[in-house]
Amino acid sequence: MTASHQASNKAPAHEQAHGAHQADIDTPKLQQAPTDPAALNALLKALSDQHGFDDSQVKTDEDSLQHWGKDWTKHFAPAPSAIVFPKSTEQVQAVVKLANEHNIVVTPSGGRTGLSAGAVASNGEIVVSLDKMNKIGDFFPADRMVEIEAGVITEQLQQFAEDKGLYYPVDFASAGSSQIGGNIGTNAGGIKVIRYGMTRNWILGLTVVTGKGDILELNRGMIKNATGYDLRQLFIGAEGTLGIVTKAQIKLDRAPQDLTVMVFGMDEFDHVMNVLSAFQSQLDLTAFEFFDEVAIEKLMATGHVQEPFEARTKYYTLLEFEAPYEPIMDKAMAMFEQCMENGWIVDGVMSQNLAQAAELWKLREYISETISVFTPYKNDVSVLISYVPEFIKDIEEVVNSNYPDFEICWFGHIGDGNLHLNILKPENLSKDEFFKKCQSVNDLVFQTVQKYGGSVSAEHGVGMTKKPYLNYTRPDVEIEYLKALKQVFDPNGIMNRGKIFDI
Repeated sequence: MTASHQASNKAPAHEQAHGAHQADIDTPKLQQAPTDPAALNALLKALSDQHGFDDSQVKTDEDSLQHWGKDWTKHFAPAPSAIVFPKSTEQVQAVVKLANEHNIVVTPSGGRTGLSAGAVASNGEIVVSLDKMNKIGDFFPADRMVEIEAGVITEQLQQFAEDKGLYYPVDFASAGSSQIGGNIGTNAGGIKVIRYGMTRNWILGLTVVTGKGDILELNRGMIKNATGYDLRQLFIGAEGTLGIVTKAQIKLDRAPQDLTVMVFGMDEFDHVMNVLSAFQSQLDLTAFEFFDEVAIEKLMATGHVQEPFEARTKYYTLLEFEAPYEPIMDKAMAMFEQCMENGWIVDGVMSQNLAQAAELWKLREYISETISVFTPYKNDVSVLISYVPEFIKDIEEVVNSNYPDFEICWFGHIGDGNLHLNILKPENLSKDEFFKKCQSVNDLVFQTVQKYGGSVSAEHGVGMTKKPYLNYTRPDVEIEYLKALKQVFDPNGIMNRGKIFDI
C-alpha cells in the first residue's frame, strides 16, 4: 500500500458546488394555482401592520421569486407569489395562521439544496424562508446538546461543535449551504451514516409550528421521555408537509481521533462487498463509500484530483476509521493484506495525515459536482446491505437494456445500502428529451427496488420528483395513514401542498 498524495489547495466540494445546481431550469411551469391577489395583499399587509415584518422580510420581485422559489432540481420551474423571512417562531406562526385564513399555500424553504423538488414553489405559494432564523442558542455541556434555529447552516453547526471540542457527524457535500431545518425535513444522511446514523439520530427536541398554526415544543431535549407518542419523529422527514421546524435541540458527540482513510481499487463488484464485510469484522468504520470507473474518468478529466493508482480499476471504495492506537492500525493493515491475498483488492492507498485524508476524500466528494455538467438523471435508492450485489446486477440489466447509448455512473454510501444511479445526458439530446427517455423506464427501476423491499428515496426525500413512485416503497394502506396524519396537523392542506402525495 502506498501513502497518499500531498493535499492540494482546491476548495472542498461543497464550496465548489454552491449554487452550481441551480441553473438551467427551462422546463415549463405547472398550471398556476389561483392565488387571489387581494388575499395575498391582505396577508402581506397584516404581516407588516400587526406582526412586525419590515421591508427586508418580504420580497415579491421576480429575481427573488426565482431565487428562493426553487431548489437544486431542474424538473420544475418556480412560480411563487411572495417570499417572507420570519425572524422568530412567533412570526412563523403569524404567517401560517394568516395563510390558513386566506387559503394560501405555504412552502417552507431552507438552503434549497434538495434533489426531489421538496422546496420548489411552482403554483403561487408563499415561500417561508428560514434564512433570518440562523442563531445558535444555549449550549448544555453536561448534555452535549445545543439549541439552534432552523436556518443555521450545517457547516456552521459542525464548526460550533468543533469549537467546543465536540462533533456533529451528519455530513455531505452541501454542508456549506444546506440548513438544519431542511436536513430535519428530509432526514438527511450523507457520508457518515454507517457509524453515526441519519439526522434523526441527533435530534433531541424540536420547536415546530403546525399547519394549524400551533406552536409545539417536542421532547424538550430529553434522552429519556416515556410519555406517549413522540411527535418529534413525525416532523423529521415530513418535508414540511405537517408544519415548519423553527428550532432544534441537537445532540453532539465526542470528536473522532486520528481519522485514517484508505482507498482501494477492485475489478469485481462482489469484491467491494467482501472488503466491507472483512473490515467491519475488525474495525468500527466511520465511512464506506463506493464509486465506479466512469466517476473516476470524469473526475480526472477536471484536473482537480490526482489519480489514486497507476492503473485504473472498475470499482473503487473509500473507507475511513479512527486509529488513535497502534493496534487498530495493525488490524487495518492485516485486513488489507488479507484482502490482497484473496484477490479482492488490486491496489490501495492510505492517508498518512489529515491533509492527505482530505485529499483522498475528494475522490468521492467531488463526483456530484463533476458530473453535474452532464445534466445527470439521478436516482437515490436504498436496499438492505445484504441485497446490494444482486440489486446492482438487476438494476444494471434494466439500465443497459433500456439505455444502451447512455453512460451510467454509480456511486454512493454503500456501507449503509444507499446507491446513487446517475445517467449522463448525451450531447445530441436536449434536457427535456433526455429526462423523458429516463422517466420512461423509471417504473422498471423502481419495480426492482420494490422487489428487494427497498426505498425509492434513500436520503433526498420524496418531494415532487419521487411522488409518482411512492407506492413502490409505501403500500396504499400505509399512505392512507400518512394522509390521515397530515389531516390532523394541517387540516386545510396549506403546508407544502403537492409534496410526497396529493391531498
